Amino acid sequence: MKKRLFLLVVCLTLTFMLVPNAGKAGSSGDDDDFRLSTLLRNCDEQPCDAIARGFHNFFDRRLQGLDANGRSCADCHTAVDHFQLSPAVAEFRFQLLQWRRRRNPNADDPLFRPIDADDFRTNGNNASDFSNLRQNGLIRITFDLPSNMKLIDPVTQQPSSETAVDVWRMVPSVFNVKLTGPDGQNPWPRGPNPTGGYQLDGRRGTLQEQALGALMAHAQIQNAPSQQFLDDLTTFQNVLFSSHGVRKLSEAVDAGTVPLPDPDPELNELEQQGKVIFIRACAQCHGGSGQSTASVPRRFHDINTQCPRKVDTASPPRWNFKPCAPGLTRNARTYQITLVDGTTARRTSSDPGRALLTGFVGGAAPADDWNKFDVPGLHGIANTAPYFHNNSAATLEEVVDHYIEMFKFVQANAAPGVIPPISTTDGVHFDRAPTPEERDALVAYLKKL
Repeated sequence: MKKRLFLLVVCLTLTFMLVPNAGKAGSSGDDDDFRLSTLLRNCDEQPCDAIARGFHNFFDRRLQGLDANGRSCADCHTAVDHFQLSPAVAEFRFQLLQWRRRRNPNADDPLFRPIDADDFRTNGNNASDFSNLRQNGLIRITFDLPSNMKLIDPVTQQPSSETAVDVWRMVPSVFNVKLTGPDGQNPWPRGPNPTGGYQLDGRRGTLQEQALGALMAHAQIQNAPSQQFLDDLTTFQNVLFSSHGVRKLSEAVDAGTVPLPDPDPELNELEQQGKVIFIRACAQCHGGSGQSTASVPRRFHDINTQCPRKVDTASPPRWNFKPCAPGLTRNARTYQITLVDGTTARRTSSDPGRALLTGFVGGAAPADDWNKFDVPGLHGIANTAPYFHNNSAATLEEVVDHYIEMFKFVQANAAPGVIPPISTTDGVHFDRAPTPEERDALVAYLKKL
């Protein structure tokens, strides 16, 4: 009992030390001022006063004048979690809240608002089932259905009258966002943001748009923020980097330095081997300074991480994706899509990705929008487990294992005589795929990004 109490005190101490406003909504203290003064010592040529205001805006739960629900940006982009949200941190905060409520029934943690409860659609403001948030670290994203897509009622198996759909997505880190976003390269046939954007599906063209959307959907603001408020948030995020090397890389990009510096730290022999494998197998999608620019024809990608996963019916199977856990598979819905020729088709997915923005489904398989997401940056990835848009890979080892199978899937489903660019370095051989023997080296390098 004493050991458990000691661990709880340690966790509480870390929470209050590392998370501004953890103790009281809208609070400000010496710890905040110290961190801010530390940050302002390197303004990266950004206006220091704007960084200071953006820092306050990011951590402020009161959001004065916006009539919000008590959440700050930092409640989901958690500072102790490298500005993302892992299931472990979500569960810790939930258990901590229950412990606090034993002594104070009115204790609160704004992370647990009804809007992100599984039962919100049935119980409204009385919703209390936070299974997706606690078990998977996922939050609700709501989309109006495109005019050619309908949801199938799971009971009647007929098209329902629903006009919107909820999908569940992870909270990405805001480290290194300055190096991502639209890059002007390798455009997709359709918008929004055909050369990349913000959010997992690239639907926001600027960080200001991203912030406004998050404030509306997750902080549930009733009044619009000023443009300066959004600009200051952007300025603050643009000085957040996962390492000194990545910061120096960003500065070189701004200065137009050629060639750009390598942000990698010193690598040992195994990590050097992993870097060679990364350049061959991964960099055609995770390219550019932010490692988010795809050089292959597909700007946006379906990497088969949605649930349920594809299963090969051949014997023996040519690929073998790890099945989704039941807690993720339950998020899948079936959609009826009216195709361009007037016929209908049904597809099932836990998250159709950009298809929810465009309704463009049923074209050539690589070129439609079904299950497509933007390419995320990888700098600092060692600290942002779990991985993929639905947090379905717990470790980098699982990520590499998934891609080993993904390359097998691409090869098995390629048209006869066709070698997809994603799979070949020379247009002749399927030679990009990492092998199981290369797994350890590739993981070792990923951990140093």
